[in-house]
Amino acid sequence: MDVKHYGHQDASDIRALLLDIHDDAYAGDPDGFHSRERFAEFVDAWSGKETWECVIGFEDGEPVGYAYGASFGPGGWWRGVDDPEWLTRKTRVFALSELMVVPHWRKTGSAAKIHDAILNGLEADAITLFVDSAHPKVQALYESWGYDKLCESKPFDDSPLYAVMVKALHLHVEAEQH
Repeated sequence: MDVKHYGHQDASDIRALLLDIHDDAYAGDPDGFHSRERFAEFVDAWSGKETWECVIGFEDGEPVGYAYGASFGPGGWWRGVDDPEWLTRKTRVFALSELMVVPHWRKTGSAAKIHDAILNGLEADAITLFVDSAHPKVQALYESWGYDKLCESKPFDDSPLYAVMVKALHLHVEAEQH
């Protein structure tokens, strides 16, 4: 798989592709939270951050999937989630907002390759993400990649309940015991 890296300055050039992959991944999902219009709000908000990074995987010129996110500001953390004890003003945290694979490419190892590509070269002490709590297999996949569940969060009235997960890159991070 060929992986291409993009930054904040490339966002407008790849926006439609991100939305099209999203549409393919959520085809037939009646939940308004997963609509193209709602997702476009998140793409625009995240890609508007100067620290936004995105990787898109391609096979024979066709998109396989992507991952994107941005670094929180010093000491920054998810809105509405209590700061973990290890978080300090010096802690560099990258928020992986999306990891999405076209249905045809699921269960092929593509998600892991895309995930690893965005982590490669990150200047961060930890990476964090949300996983829909209704998908325990996805949470287990992230756990197999070294993530720990810290807590749960429902960041928006119309959003699912998410597991807040974190992976230490250059920092000792301990998850709360549940």
